[in-house]
Amino acid sequence: MDTPADLPLSILDLAPVTEGSDLPTAFARSLDLARHAERLGYRRYWLAEHHNMPGIASAATAVLIGHIAGGTSTIRVGAGGIMLPNHAPLQVAEQFGTLDALYPGRIDLGLGRAPGTDQATARALRRYFDSADAFPNDVVELLHFFEPAKPGQAVRAVPGAGADVPVWLLGSSLFSARLAAALGLPFAFASHFAPAAMDEALAVYRREFRASKRLDAPHAMLALNVVAADDEAGARRLFTTQQQAFVRLRRGEPGLVPPPIDDIEAFWSPAEKAMVEQSLACAVIGDARQVAEGMRAFVARHRPDELMLTANIFDHAARLHSFALAARAWAGGGGGSGV
Repeated sequence: MDTPADLPLSILDLAPVTEGSDLPTAFARSLDLARHAERLGYRRYWLAEHHNMPGIASAATAVLIGHIAGGTSTIRVGAGGIMLPNHAPLQVAEQFGTLDALYPGRIDLGLGRAPGTDQATARALRRYFDSADAFPNDVVELLHFFEPAKPGQAVRAVPGAGADVPVWLLGSSLFSARLAAALGLPFAFASHFAPAAMDEALAVYRREFRASKRLDAPHAMLALNVVAADDEAGARRLFTTQQQAFVRLRRGEPGLVPPPIDDIEAFWSPAEKAMVEQSLACAVIGDARQVAEGMRAFVARHRPDELMLTANIFDHAARLHSFALAARAWAGGGGGSGV
């Protein structure tokens, strides 16, 4: 594993649509954040597929990846992830083969097993939740379409065949950890919202890993909620946006991304508070020093090969500032100012 200062940082984005805003603004802000991340030295900028979520604009993930990659120059852009049960493997290979041809050497493909939505929406996608049972076969089929086409091959991905697209498996359980190990693929764990099985999944992945032509040793990335501000109180207030969003989702009331509030205790019930604290246990909140210490402690304990940061912050300028503080703190800048 890299030493802490050298360990790569990346960003997971959901193209958030905030209250009082709209979709064009959300897309413009995502591109602005990606350019900001590129200047700061982040390695990857990933977008996640969700459907029927008013506050998340990254449903057409491959389209948005093209928009972000076209507006940046060096940062890797990818899916964190594509929910494979919603798609035919051939179509995904064609989409990401196209992206790789347009932006060679910069496209990543992370694959998830969940539908990223409710069952009614899954039916509207003309795919079904029980197709997640076919996930291992779908992954193998997708990998096959990325191989160079052979003479007489009946179905080819055009574009896609021979494309150099790194494929990651994403997950929050032992299932994807075992599958990533068996197939010799890099693995990203969703510790930012479902940390319960993190340590066991990492252990299983590393213990059971089999080298492949894509990867010769296990390579794991963990996701971490990081909200940084000039002082701890300010950061904790910014974090109430994410806390509210989690509660609203569990209440069956997903909506636009809400502004922060002064008193989160008045918003949730004790049971909701316990749920959020469990789901968002992998979070580092505070000023630059606290964030640096928290990130280093997280890495020292879990020893990932990469770290992917996410921050659901209402104010765009505060979000940019948070990622700048995190990057500089991680690099040893301590209490640096923002951009």
